[in-house]
Amino acid sequence: MILLLVFLFFFVVWTVGTYWYLYGKPNPFTLDSLKLPGPREFDQRKRDEVLKQGFSLDKVPENLDALVIGSGIGGLTVGATLAKAGKKVLVLEQHDQAGGWCHTYIEKGFEFDVGLHYIGQVHENSMLRVIFDQISDYQLEFKELEQHFDTIQIGMGEEKREYTMLSGKTVMKTHLMRQFPYDTEAIEAFFKIMKMSARKIHYLMVLKLLPEWASLFILRSGIGHLVSSIFRLTGTCASEFTDMLTSNKDLQLIFAYLFYGVPPKDSSLLINALLFHHYKRGAYYPKGGASEIPFHIIRTIQKYGGNCLVRAPVTQIMINDMGAACGVKVKMGEGEVEVRAPVVVSNCGIFNTLQTLLPPEIQDKPAVQDRLKPMKHGRGSFLVFSGFDGTTEELGLTSTNFWLYKNNDMNQSMEDFFASSKEEAPDNIPMMFITMPSAKDPEYQIRHPGKSCMTILTTVKYEWFEEWKDTTVRNRGDDYLNYKMRFAKNLFDWACTLFPLIKDKLVFQEVATPLTNMHYLGAQRGSMYSAEHNLERFQAETVARNRCLTPIKNLYLSGQDVFSCGIAGTVHGSLLCASAVLDHIVYMDLQLIKKVLKRKTANEQAELARLLKAR
Repeated sequence: MILLLVFLFFFVVWTVGTYWYLYGKPNPFTLDSLKLPGPREFDQRKRDEVLKQGFSLDKVPENLDALVIGSGIGGLTVGATLAKAGKKVLVLEQHDQAGGWCHTYIEKGFEFDVGLHYIGQVHENSMLRVIFDQISDYQLEFKELEQHFDTIQIGMGEEKREYTMLSGKTVMKTHLMRQFPYDTEAIEAFFKIMKMSARKIHYLMVLKLLPEWASLFILRSGIGHLVSSIFRLTGTCASEFTDMLTSNKDLQLIFAYLFYGVPPKDSSLLINALLFHHYKRGAYYPKGGASEIPFHIIRTIQKYGGNCLVRAPVTQIMINDMGAACGVKVKMGEGEVEVRAPVVVSNCGIFNTLQTLLPPEIQDKPAVQDRLKPMKHGRGSFLVFSGFDGTTEELGLTSTNFWLYKNNDMNQSMEDFFASSKEEAPDNIPMMFITMPSAKDPEYQIRHPGKSCMTILTTVKYEWFEEWKDTTVRNRGDDYLNYKMRFAKNLFDWACTLFPLIKDKLVFQEVATPLTNMHYLGAQRGSMYSAEHNLERFQAETVARNRCLTPIKNLYLSGQDVFSCGIAGTVHGSLLCASAVLDHIVYMDLQLIKKVLKRKTANEQAELARLLKAR
């Protein structure tokens, strides 16, 4: 009897404790802010007051609760979440404009996105849409693109094959099967993996939320593998799996065509499947352009007493006598100023954070070095921004994205390309991605009438540009200019084979190399996707160890290096970070809001159906 009472006592304590941990703290997200988006702000001066507010000490809020280094979507998401939880937050950005890879830049009357080209999973009442609504105070709007959202071309000249991707809950799979009628079983198997990956991905998040020892025990004891096969799937090689599904090289490439710098032989099947699944319910683009995202999230932070300041390069994270982060040093003029806060969140990448911003004696600590061991630098990104006289209709441009591959062996072509010498590389580019922001944003012609733009993206080796790393932006010399324009010309000429009308209408062109990305965005070695998303990184135990907490007390990591690449992966990495800072799983609050909204939508649809039937 006594043992039973003791058991019941501990059970009650555990139940109450668990409930309090999950639901006992104030919910930073509420439906009270539910409202319609306000009118779009087209006045660039007013937008700049938000996006380009320069750093000065008098603009730093008093009694800060948290500092966030970097104003990309990762930094802004964690900043807004903490702000809505009652924390006073300051976001610091080294560039002259906030937004990171979500910012846009305007030059010669053209506006270009630099990192956000399309986004999925923002349909009504989806988790990602609920998140964006909360952190932007319901001010973000997304335009759904054409159902035909991607075209993949494989091969050159007469050997070129073209495949199309359509969004739709069932359409995506059936349309792919029509294009590969002899591989329907392989497609069915891949889509089953997609479905399972999307439904069970929260198990990987749980690994990062539990204490590390508990996560490792679950994995090493075999409990995790009994619960779900996702812990095995995340460490499964994409190439090995698709090779078992089909011998059709074109289809193997399609399964991995959403390229993020890692060839299929080095990538996780789970990540490839999730990227594929991401657009199943539609591809979207922010109305007003990508900069709408930082514009509205910053205003949320400001609403709760925080701020976002640019031209504020952080030179060091300060560590107090107790070994805890206590603020940052910011370069100001010829000197430095200190900004203090009890919590520091870094959204500038794990390498920048642990190898550059920490004091040297802290960088050398074994615990810090151990955090870096599973991580590798990502491939460098190379972008060509082109502006044209003429509307998208006049030039035959489209909201559909184009992925171009010279052959269907991505593993070999990428290996050959990155083994190329610096001199050979510009003439041997194996793939590129084309996006046309002016065709995606329904308001582009309002802001930039009679103009169109295109962004071309490929991946390159940082070492090809390394000899110019000590030169300054826009002053790197003729050799650098000529070298990068060799890449740009080959990429643009390739794009002209799809859109021949653009060649004679080109009036502006600018090129961003890895060095450009390092200067403006603080990207390690110019990588768009931060640390490399290779197979080693996504082994289950590495996933469990790679978390927001760092060996330094009160210093947290946010963004792509916490979870995965892309807007969605970055946002989730940031919510995991906010959960760690607040010691409260904010996903529980978001899930409750999502359920309320879905129930509300279902009731509205039922009422509409009743009224129609009554007629």
